[in-house]
Amino acid sequence: MSEFKQPEQWVKPYGDTMNDGRVQLSFTLPVALDETSKEGAKRLAALMGLDEPAVAHAEDMGQGFSFYVVYGQCKHQVDLASLQVAKPEFEVLDKDGVNALIEQKMGRRMVVIGATIETDAHTVGIDAIMNMKGFNGHKGLESYHGIRAINLGAQVDSEDLVSRAIEEKADVILVSQVVTQKNIHLDNLTKLSDLLEAEGLRDKVILIVGGPRISHELAKELGYDAGFGTRTYAEDVASFAIHEWINRKAA
Repeated sequence: MSEFKQPEQWVKPYGDTMNDGRVQLSFTLPVALDETSKEGAKRLAALMGLDEPAVAHAEDMGQGFSFYVVYGQCKHQVDLASLQVAKPEFEVLDKDGVNALIEQKMGRRMVVIGATIETDAHTVGIDAIMNMKGFNGHKGLESYHGIRAINLGAQVDSEDLVSRAIEEKADVILVSQVVTQKNIHLDNLTKLSDLLEAEGLRDKVILIVGGPRISHELAKELGYDAGFGTRTYAEDVASFAIHEWINRKAA
């Protein structure tokens, strides 16, 4: 029997009319704004593969820098049916469902400790998941009676996070990384995973990372159990955590 092949699904950027390929991109150049720099921005867009590039907006940023917004037509298209994207497989429950499952399977509160680690000072991501008020109408883990949520905040050394996780007997370590310049988030996340391995704790905790440039595939490559990007809420993280806990007990 021949293997079933999924129908192709080719897509191209859409602007004013279907398949016109219209896209917008922005970038900064390390030169002062003038007519030559604007022409340079347009030429760069052409070298990126955009047809009929045009500088829609240009602004002097001072100290020898300038900012550009360029429009153009993308000539490329992609077959979505040919792509395989890694993602965690679990049932997303609402808050009541998570609490009920924790009570049924664990018989105690799940301990979740979270932080933004190393030099990253941004708390918006970890607060959206952990804090009582949550984000966008989705209550945070502090509002879950089945979860003891401990939010350590930002700029937490990985060593301190591991020590606190040991002290609190954490079931889950939740890490947020927002700052990604020069891929510093990769260094930070690798350091934490290595520390847990060195302490013999990696298999004893559920390790989750979230952030704007985090994918599940990247998280798995770095030794984490799951990775969550934008548009993630507390119920997503909590649902994964309790299902992972159950799966480990059954293994």
